[in-house]
Amino acid sequence: MRKKRVVIVGGTGYLGQHLLQSFADDPVANSTFSLAFTHHSVPPSHALLNAVPHALPFHVDLRSGDGLSAISDAFGQPDVVINCAALSVPRVCELDPEAAMLVNVPTSLVKWLSSFGEATLLIHLSTDQVYEGTKSFYKEEDEAVPVNVYGKSKVEAERFVSKYCQNFAILRSSIIYGPQTISPVPKSLPIQWMDGALAKGETMNFFNDEFRCPVFVKDLVSIIQFLTNQWISEGKQVQLLLNAGGPDRVSRVQMAEAVALVRGYSTSLIKPVPSSSVDRGVKSPSDISMDIGKLIQATGISPTPYTEGVKLTLLAEGSS
Repeated sequence: MRKKRVVIVGGTGYLGQHLLQSFADDPVANSTFSLAFTHHSVPPSHALLNAVPHALPFHVDLRSGDGLSAISDAFGQPDVVINCAALSVPRVCELDPEAAMLVNVPTSLVKWLSSFGEATLLIHLSTDQVYEGTKSFYKEEDEAVPVNVYGKSKVEAERFVSKYCQNFAILRSSIIYGPQTISPVPKSLPIQWMDGALAKGETMNFFNDEFRCPVFVKDLVSIIQFLTNQWISEGKQVQLLLNAGGPDRVSRVQMAEAVALVRGYSTSLIKPVPSSSVDRGVKSPSDISMDIGKLIQATGISPTPYTEGVKLTLLAEGSS
């Protein structure tokens, strides 16, 4: 029996690398799946290629679709495609709305997938920023009223995927945190940044009025692997929309306090300030905490509590 083919779109990004590593390190997954991944702005490093030697890399431009046909030709028709690629920095999206829509709405990817009929599952990463941010613990059926271009582009992507894909699972992820990747990503990681800032012993400002449900990266990987395995084993139609956050609603202040607690830093270094005190060049929703009951019910996975995830993150950094 042939191995099932999994393509990770955006494989050199933060979540993409964690997915690649997890699939490559799991003996069962190794014997079940053939892996390919795409890259665009960041070519795969030697470290990443060495860590996932059996994964085939492909250069793909999602805006035009250039490179997608090369995957079908060299790798074959995929059984599962996991789309992690996005312009995900809200300020960048605000400055270039056209680029945000071109990259974040996976028009060319879905068109390519539609040529395979119903044989492929698309797992698409969305965001908690689709919500307006005026209440706590949003549910999937709540209206999506994004306040910035990034959120708008991701809502449009959800609509596009839902309309044109036969089989899909859309995961509305919150802030993703966890250990650094095999090949370090250029963007700063939240826990590592807070740790570095507090380690200097200087007072730092943190927002006390923006609430999120940060999700530990390995939980997100487990959720994606569960959906992949379920699709491979059952082959039943999948049309899912799930909030994919952690179990805790926390402000930036509370996020930093957990880092201080784990590290033994003084919490007096953490100065609570309102988000209005800084002009970030983009409107940011206040409270986009999410109800994850549907996620737990659908997958049987209970995401890691935030403080526990911080411990695991800092332990993995090898300096705890």
